[in-house]
Amino acid sequence: MTATVQIVGAGPGAPDLLTLRASRAIEAAEVLVWTDSLVSPQIAALASRECETVRTSTLTLEEVMAVVIERARQGRRVVRLHDGDPCLYGALQEQICRLADAGLAVEVVPGLSAYQATAAALGAELTIPGRVQTIVLSRAGGRTGVPERESLARLAALQASLCLYLSARHVEEVQSELLLHYPADTPVAIGYRVSWPDQWLTVVPLDSMARVSRERNLIRTTLYVVSPALRAAEEARSLLYSASHNHLFRGGAE
Repeated sequence: MTATVQIVGAGPGAPDLLTLRASRAIEAAEVLVWTDSLVSPQIAALASRECETVRTSTLTLEEVMAVVIERARQGRRVVRLHDGDPCLYGALQEQICRLADAGLAVEVVPGLSAYQATAAALGAELTIPGRVQTIVLSRAGGRTGVPERESLARLAALQASLCLYLSARHVEEVQSELLLHYPADTPVAIGYRVSWPDQWLTVVPLDSMARVSRERNLIRTTLYVVSPALRAAEEARSLLYSASHNHLFRGGAE
């Protein structure tokens, strides 16, 4: 391996939600290859004036990787900047494989994901004791599909906190499937460009999910969080912090 390419998560949108490691990577970049259709220009602007910036909204993955590989082989510090967290729906594995084939090492810098920013904006916990303890991150099948074992029906049957990315174009189909497993009044958070200046975020009953999405003309950069936790009872309390619960650091229990 001759050089290291950094694949960096830009987080959900707001520049101050970048991790310190991501911010430092961008500031030190000599070449910034960034997803300009999804990443805030304010974040890209953190790069130095001397940094070469390459927008990728009109490029194929092959074209993007050709730029990254060429610049890295020149010995330049290359940052490939993704929206959100590159480990989620970011074609990360394909990029790592191509970079490895080119003899280049990769460092992945994680980013805050939209589901976390959405829960924070709502002041909500997605894992409420006695109500829901599992978070599922997935998407509608769409053109690329999902494995049958991960079908929406199977995931919805868990009645967990279900966070759906890349699903706004298929919202009617998604709502119909979810209604077979969740009660119609299950709260659904609909988040558009969460943490951006034009953020739009609301909570509606599941049976209004499609209608509200269409009224707002939501097609992309939309996240759905379907969760009984969004209407948790006030008395729900974590056992870990209960005065009646002893553990290793309180009362000596293991």
